[in-house]
Amino acid sequence: MEDIFESSDSQRGAFDLPFAQSKTFKGVFRLKQGGELQDVTVVYETYGKLNDAKDNAILLSHALTGDSHVARHNKDDYPGWWDILIGPGKSIDTNRYFVICTNNLGSCRGTTGPASINPTTNEPYGADFPVVTMEDNVELQKMLIDALEIKQLLAVVGGSVGGMMTLIWSARYPEMLRGAITLATSPCLTSQALAFDIVGRNAITSDPDFNGGQYYGKKPPSVGLAIARMLGHITYLSRESMMQKFDIDRSAARPVKTQFETEFAVGSYLAYQGSRFNERFDANSYIALTMACDLMDFGDSVEKIAEHLAPSTCRWLIISFSSDWLLPPFQSEMIVDALLSQKKEVSYCEIKTDAGHDAFLLPHQLSTYGGLIENFLGQLFENRPGVVEKEAPNHYVTDVHDTPIVDGNSGILTDDFGRSHDGRIDFESILELIPRHASVLDLGCGNGDLLKRLRQRSTKSRLLGVELSERAIQKCVARGLDVVHKDINKGLKSFYDRQFEYVVLSCTLQTIMHVEHLLDEMLRVGRRAIVSFPNSAYLPWRTQLYTEGKMPRIGCETDYNWYNTKDVRFLTIRDFHAFCEKKGYSVIQQISLDTEKGVRVEQNPNDNATMAIVVLSR
Repeated sequence: MEDIFESSDSQRGAFDLPFAQSKTFKGVFRLKQGGELQDVTVVYETYGKLNDAKDNAILLSHALTGDSHVARHNKDDYPGWWDILIGPGKSIDTNRYFVICTNNLGSCRGTTGPASINPTTNEPYGADFPVVTMEDNVELQKMLIDALEIKQLLAVVGGSVGGMMTLIWSARYPEMLRGAITLATSPCLTSQALAFDIVGRNAITSDPDFNGGQYYGKKPPSVGLAIARMLGHITYLSRESMMQKFDIDRSAARPVKTQFETEFAVGSYLAYQGSRFNERFDANSYIALTMACDLMDFGDSVEKIAEHLAPSTCRWLIISFSSDWLLPPFQSEMIVDALLSQKKEVSYCEIKTDAGHDAFLLPHQLSTYGGLIENFLGQLFENRPGVVEKEAPNHYVTDVHDTPIVDGNSGILTDDFGRSHDGRIDFESILELIPRHASVLDLGCGNGDLLKRLRQRSTKSRLLGVELSERAIQKCVARGLDVVHKDINKGLKSFYDRQFEYVVLSCTLQTIMHVEHLLDEMLRVGRRAIVSFPNSAYLPWRTQLYTEGKMPRIGCETDYNWYNTKDVRFLTIRDFHAFCEKKGYSVIQQISLDTEKGVRVEQNPNDNATMAIVVLSR
């Protein structure tokens, strides 16, 4: 049975950091809010080896109360807070990459913070520590990277608060990073998230032992800090994860030596987490770091976020988690939409999980988010300047041993290596219909078979896929393709008018709930739309229905029966032409195929073709 005390904090403690390094920058460090610090020190740890070209460096930015100890350095070392992801042979492979993790400004784990000595008074800063921001943290990281003589980072990676710093890096120093990865982050906190931080800070400052922040050498405000951390842990979990963790026997409280209520299982969990937090963290640092998080403001609309991220030139991987209500998925989607509006290269996946905000620190969905990160970094590394482009190796996808993947939008069955079971003669026909360097939006792109062929034909084309399947998105990312996680049944509101020359809906029309709306949207977003669909009037299928009285398997993939197919519509070529005439769409070109024989059909396609591919315009 799972230990109810296990949490994302379990790998963190007050232990020494024997592998930590430090760098002090002499002189005045001026802060965004107007304050200044003298002779700022940053503590950091490194993993792996910087190569001769110095192009394999990855900067990690930690979450709110993390530190520089992101992973073990050897088997005798203490575990790090992201050990599951970082190390030899892991998703962020330290045999391949040089990983740097800094401790944030304002913290209590070595980097200059409220507990540091103020050179003016020779006493701890305490309440005199100036207000710091996420921008100040990035500036300090930049100074360290410069000191390490690294001209460009392979990527900046950050979860939660660390993701906020990743956003700032991309905007402030766009030339210094080739890739950016954010997990469970936001451009600014919602008012609900702000409220939890405000209550936490009030709990600390209201503690009688807080003493106006000047408690060093005295009894610290342990009660207030514990309550703040207890409140924080509630926001890191989800309702589902709390039910799974505590509802089996909600009265089975674990014994904890504490002054807090432990009547219920969840109470003993919170009391334990709050008390343990006091062992490793400083109350003034908690105030400083939550305030820095709260001051982060890259906008609360797509337009404002786009304005902030306009300078970025890197490739993006954005990951959110479905049950995260602290920094919810819609905020990551806004970042994605802002990047799309600026024609940035971005991939996005919302991972389905019950783990809540802390999902990116836990092993529950490691195979998905770890695989995405591994594949994304692998593509950046293998295709860096001076290296011949190739697909990066990845173990998360290929370990599935060719298990079929069902395309989340189209219902097409393919294997993990992108080989369609029906040969996909339709893809070859679609390729003929699209000019070589045209920009293409592929709706329901599956494993990216069509996009990969388009990319092989032209590296100049702006290509983007839209997909629902997490596994298929992972494969696309492994292939170096941009793909975003969206449900096309909800329309294409993320895309602006005439953003692409062609919008493709391949073998997906029959699964769409709101056909008229989607086709209108396709012709809004694209100058032309290409639609392929199975032709239910194909004579052998009609004959089978007539002679046997049984529904034939109609579609781009015939392994499904009437009771488990994703198809909700069965149309003919004539039906579609009548629809286009009613809507005022112009049919520019049509290719009819008999996919069972692998040939084109020229005579009477409504009877003789299994599939039609139609090019539309207004």
